[in-house]
Amino acid sequence: MAETFNIHDAKTHFSRLVERASKGERITIARDGVPVAMLVALEVETKLRRPIGMDRGKIVIHDDFDDPLPELEDHADDPIEPALDPSS
Repeated sequence: MAETFNIHDAKTHFSRLVERASKGERITIARDGVPVAMLVALEVETKLRRPIGMDRGKIVIHDDFDDPLPELEDHADDPIEPALDPSS
């Protein structure tokens, strides 16, 4: 359950309240007994950043990578049929 502090007490003991919030407590800040804010810990971001160039030398793009595929050369001049609209 969140403990409630008025604004004056929260300002006076801010460092302690932040420490408590970082340990998982929810601290409610009130003005004249009415809750106006909540102090909670942030979730630690676990996304790992990948260093630039980490795969350098591991990937090879050959000079002919965009040449037509041999199995499709016989169909190069065939018209492209539009996809059917499933909603109609």
